[in-house]
This record gives sequence, structure tokens and C-alpha cells, in this order.
Amino acid sequence: MNACLHRFHRASSRLAAAGTTGPRRLFGSSKQQRTKDANSYYVTQPIFYVNSVPHIGHFYTIVLADTIKRYADLLGKNTKLSAGTDEHGLKIQQAAEKAGEDTLAFCTRYSDRFRELEAASNASVTDFIRTSDPKHHRAVAHFWERLVERGFIYKGKHEGWYAVSDEAFYTETQTEERADPTDLTKPSGRFAIESGQPVEWVSEENYKFRLSAFKDKLVEWLETNPDAVYPEIRRNEVLGWLRSGFDDLSVSRPRSRLKWGIPVPGDPDHTIYVWVDALVNYATVCGYPWPEDAGAGASDSSTSRNSRIPEFFPPDVQVVGKDIVRFHAVYWPALLMAAGLPLPKRILAHAHWTMSSQKMSKSKGNVVDPFEAIATYGLDPIRYFIIRNGGISDDGDYSPEEVLVRYKKDLVGQLANLASRCVSKSLCPDVEGFRGIAEQQRSQLDIRDAPLYNLLDGLAERTKAKFDQGEFGRGMWIVFDALATANKYISNNQPWVLAKQTDDPESRSRLQTVLFYALETVRLAAIMLQPVMPQKTELLLDHISVSRAERSWKHARFGAGWQTVEPSRASGSVSTLFPKLK
Repeated sequence: MNACLHRFHRASSRLAAAGTTGPRRLFGSSKQQRTKDANSYYVTQPIFYVNSVPHIGHFYTIVLADTIKRYADLLGKNTKLSAGTDEHGLKIQQAAEKAGEDTLAFCTRYSDRFRELEAASNASVTDFIRTSDPKHHRAVAHFWERLVERGFIYKGKHEGWYAVSDEAFYTETQTEERADPTDLTKPSGRFAIESGQPVEWVSEENYKFRLSAFKDKLVEWLETNPDAVYPEIRRNEVLGWLRSGFDDLSVSRPRSRLKWGIPVPGDPDHTIYVWVDALVNYATVCGYPWPEDAGAGASDSSTSRNSRIPEFFPPDVQVVGKDIVRFHAVYWPALLMAAGLPLPKRILAHAHWTMSSQKMSKSKGNVVDPFEAIATYGLDPIRYFIIRNGGISDDGDYSPEEVLVRYKKDLVGQLANLASRCVSKSLCPDVEGFRGIAEQQRSQLDIRDAPLYNLLDGLAERTKAKFDQGEFGRGMWIVFDALATANKYISNNQPWVLAKQTDDPESRSRLQTVLFYALETVRLAAIMLQPVMPQKTELLLDHISVSRAERSWKHARFGAGWQTVEPSRASGSVSTLFPKLK
């Protein structure tokens, strides 16, 4: 840190002399063109603010990010999934004071609860970070120095409306005078239009980031990379903000007002803005500052053999809620451009949740506890519901009745029902012969099997097209449509009747073909549902004797399985996968 502070003092003297003149190098150097291994795939969750306990919205974000990561695993990628807690800022400082707790102890208590939710959700997190971690402080200090040295930070006076709850400044046009909807007895006040949070007028001297210098470059980034922000409604929002223009960003607060945060290097009277601090976490978990930036003292545990290139950075997908898209799609890429670092490939901004069509709020008492939901419905069933019904563009609606509909109709009525109808001892499916049946179908297709064959033959491609967008709910609709078709196919072909005609070779052959098509549908569905329901699909694939070496996405094609058949490892019947709920 001493070396870092020494470099900052040198940069600060240049900064003071520069005043508010433009930066020397506006959009980075060749370092912005870092290229990581094409097989490395980095997914990020937003780090959660530790001012309250987790709710169903946090659970949705966790499961969505984990689903993306597990899907990349199925595709054979080398993956990384980061998570963590955002622990600095005035809101945390005030909350700890109100609770009468030491601030770090307050943060630890809530951070531990979020870590527990990650585990309870079966999220395959590889890195959990806290912004109170010393390694993160070093990363943020170095990132700040980069911005100073490159001429993007200057000191000036800042005035504006500040929302403590959002940890954000708003312009006059981004606020409105109105009554407080949470307490109509209070006199009217000023609120942020975007978030609905109360604001207060703040006038102070602080450091600013030359955000306005990146307006055109950010527009160019979004126009040349149409999938950089998804869905399109969020991309259009961001473009609207950029084209309307904006001022430079205040990136520090006086230490007299905000003590709980990372001090500005070389200026102990100021604290780094909480969002700059928080956003850098995505680089911290990749070992930032990297060797070429920080010298011999840098961590290289997250760099590739070529130590000049981080193994996973930049992120491939950053999962965020729609309420923080501005910070991730405007501030974050602008900060990275200023630091000469590569931009995230995609920001997936999902929608929120309502409860029985009403906005969730503590005052209404309709906030869903994810731990209780997991205990009530089981982990994989609630993971399935939250991804199937969760909104990307539009808000999803949570209700116990709808959870039960998904459980009974989809998981029990379609998936488990199809499998259990075909693995009974009375039907005796000959899975060792399925490979040969699959090979016959392309050249000797029976007209009775053609509709289901045509549906299964392109199932993986149609599902993958939705999964690749992050639209897992729509992808699962395609999968369950195939399961419904296969259940009708079983009813029409009546294998239980064919099984009784033991003296007829043609009936015995037909029986195995019908069972093949049904269990092939189950096999394909279970493979593709693994990212969403990893535990239940593992048991289901065990039940139908699918080799563990044949469960990747490349095996999710018609006839690509059954190369090697393993004895069923599963105990009990398929029907026990989704037991009757109490």
C-alpha cells in the first residue's frame, strides 16, 4: 500500500494542476484489448447490500446466475461464479448506529445470512467476496489510482439531490415533490422518480469522475454490441439516459459525513463512493490488480499461464436486478474504459417480483422468505418455479397457489409421470437395446412415431436458443411441451397392452420402440433441466440408467445417449422424486 500511496501523491499533484481540463488518454490503451481463454466463462451476481435479510428477489438473482453458470458447465466451459455482500456506505453506517452495533459486526451478521442463502440455494459459487475484505480495499485503492493517473478524476464542488437508500445522486428532473406513499400523514417531500426513495439536498466538495467524457463511447458500445444489455427494454432505457446527457459523477463523500468506507488514497478527508467501491468487486475476485498493473505484490492466483491476462476477466454475464442497471450499464463500463480494462460481454437485467399481483413490501407483510419457501416446497421445485415464472422483461408474480400448480402439473404430472409410466417392472424397458433403436429411427421411421421424433430431433437446438438469451423460463416451456407430447404418445400407444402380447414378436418390438421414445424424452429433458434442478435431475437420470459420462449438453440430442448403460443407482420409485406436499 505504501507504494500505491506514493504513486497516488504524484498523481494527485498532477491532478491539482490539471483542474477540470480533459484527460490525457480518453479511451484506454492496448491493455483494453486483453483476451482471455475462450473456454473461460465468468458469471457474476450483484453483491447484496447488508441492510436487511434476504428475500425472494435475492433468491431469484442467485438461482438465475447459478443456472447460467451450470448451463455453461454443461457446454464444457471452465466456469467461475462470484457472489458477495456490499458493506460500505451511509445507509449501512446509519443502520448499524440505529441497531447499536459495531459496524463490522453488523455487516458480518447480515453477510453470513446471505452466505447461508447461497448454500441453501445450492448455488455453485466459486468466490464469495465482502467489500470489507482487505484484499478488496487494496484493489479499490489501485483502481482509483489508475483513474487519477489517467486524468479521469478531479476535485470540485457537487450539489444535488441524494438518496441515502440508493446511495446515489439525482438531478432536479430525476426527482419530484409528492406525498410519502409509506406514510400519508407526513408532509410532502422530494423523492427520486426512478426508485421512489426520499432525497435530500447535498452541497459538498468531493472528487468527480469524468463520466460525461464517455457518453459517445458508451452509445457506440451499445450500438455495436446489441446484446451487451439484455433485455431490449433495459438497453433502450440505458440508451435513453445516455442520449439525454449527464454530468460528471461524484465519486467521494466527505469523511466527516461518511466514515464507513474505503478512504481516498492520499486524502483521508474523503471516502470513495460506495458504488465505485462495490463495482470493483468483479475485478477483485479475479485477482485484481493484475501483475502488469501492480508489480510484484499482486495476486496471480486468478491469472492464466500468460500472467499478463486474467483467466476470467471480463465477465461473460453479469446478472443484476433492473433497479441497478444504470450502475452496471453506464457507470461500470465507463469506469472500465477509463482504467483501460475490457468491458463485460453481457449485462442481464432481470425484472422484479410481485406477490399475488401486488408489490412486495414489509408494510404489507407480503415479503416472501426464501428459506421458508425452500423448506415448504423443496429446493429444486422452488428453483424450478422461480426460473420458470420469473420475469426477465416483465415482473414475475409469486403466489403459493401458482407454486403448487407448477409442482403438480409440471413436475409430478409431466416429468415424473412420464418416467414412472415407463420404468415399471411390468413393462421391462430394455435400455441396452435403445442405442440400436435410435439408429434405426432415421432410416425406418414409423408414421406413428414421426410427430414425436420430429419434436425431439430439434429439441436441444430450440431450447438452447432460449437458454443462450438467458430466457430459461421460455426454454423450459419448450422442454415441458415435449414432455406433454410424449405423455400423450404413451397414452395413444398403450405400452401396457403391448406388454401383455408376449407371444407376438412384432408387439414386443413395438413395445421397446414406444418405451424408447418415452424414456428418450425423459433423458433429453432431464439433461437440459440440470442447470435449474441439479439434484432432482441427477436422481432421475440415475433412475433411467443414463451413464454419468453422458449427461453433458452434447448428449442432449436425439439418439446421442444410451452408448453405455449403467445399472440404476437410484433407490425407491420415480414417484418419490416429487412427494406429495403437506
